[in-house]
Formats: sequence, structure tokens, C-alpha cells
Amino acid sequence: MSGGVGGAAAGTLTFMVGGGEAGFAIARPLFEVMGQKAVHCGPAGNGQAAKICNNMILGVTMIATCEAFALADKLGLDRQAMFDVVSTSSGQSWSMTSYCPAPGIGPKSPADSGYAPGFAAELMLKDLRLSQAAAMDADADTPMGELAAALYARFVEDEGGKGRDFSAMLPRFETRSRTSTP
Repeated sequence: MSGGVGGAAAGTLTFMVGGGEAGFAIARPLFEVMGQKAVHCGPAGNGQAAKICNNMILGVTMIATCEAFALADKLGLDRQAMFDVVSTSSGQSWSMTSYCPAPGIGPKSPADSGYAPGFAAELMLKDLRLSQAAAMDADADTPMGELAAALYARFVEDEGGKGRDFSAMLPRFETRSRTSTP
């Protein structure tokens, strides 16, 4: 499923379901009670495949969003102006418009609560590691996913990111320079 605690409370979860079509048809009414969408992804295991692919995109786009805000800050661009441009143009993503990592910008998000986890960085790391294990097994080239996994590993294991929201990458990038150790 996708949507986290907030999606569960609001009834807006998306379920990615693997298994037989008959079983999915039987379970579909339950999914509809708990969320807004249920997608039959194919045989058993394909729901997990959809989840790790989705979260790989999320991890990569959150890092890019955080990097862009940190760059905008260093270029003197107002964060609200950055949000107003990007949220309505080609850089738009869920990470920007629904879960903005900049406090006080966009809809309320964990950034507005000191990065208390809505989706913990260590859970993102787990999902990115799953995506990379799947990529290895499938012989798929996923360099952005691989780099995102490495950045989240460093953040969680070495830089105090454990117990923080995965969007807390923004303060990480704010304190770093181009010559900082990766």
C-alpha cells in the first residue's frame, strides 16, 4: 500500500495487489473501504514489485526536491517563489506539491513538525535497498535508485537521520557545500 499513516486516517490509501484475479475480486470491496484505489498488478509478488518501484521514484524525487531547495537558498531564491514555480511547471512532483520538504511551504507536511516522521528515513532506506536487491536479481540498471539508496544509508546510519522523516534530507543539504564529503 501507499499513503502512510495520513492516507490510512483519511481513507486515501492506494493498494498494489499481487495474486490471482479471483482473489483480488473477492478482496476488492475491503480495499475500497480502506482506501481510494486498489490496483491488481498481476501474479503474487507483483504488488511488492509495484511498491518498491514506486518508492524508488519517491526516494529519488525527494532527494532532487531537497537538493533544488538547498540550491535555491544559496542562489537567493525565495522558497515560496520556488514552490510556486516548480509546483505548476515541469519540475512538479508529489514530493514538491503534496509533501514539500521546506517548512511553511505548500500543504502541511512533516517539515512543519521538525521532520517528525510521517515516513521515516529508515523505512525509505529499507525500500530503496529492496529496489536495489530486485534490480540486481533482474539485472536492471538503476543508477539513480542506487545513488538514492547510498545517500539514505549515509543519512540514516552516519548523519543522524534515523528517527527523522525521509524529507529531512533538506536540512542535510542545507548544511553541505559542494566540497563536503559525500
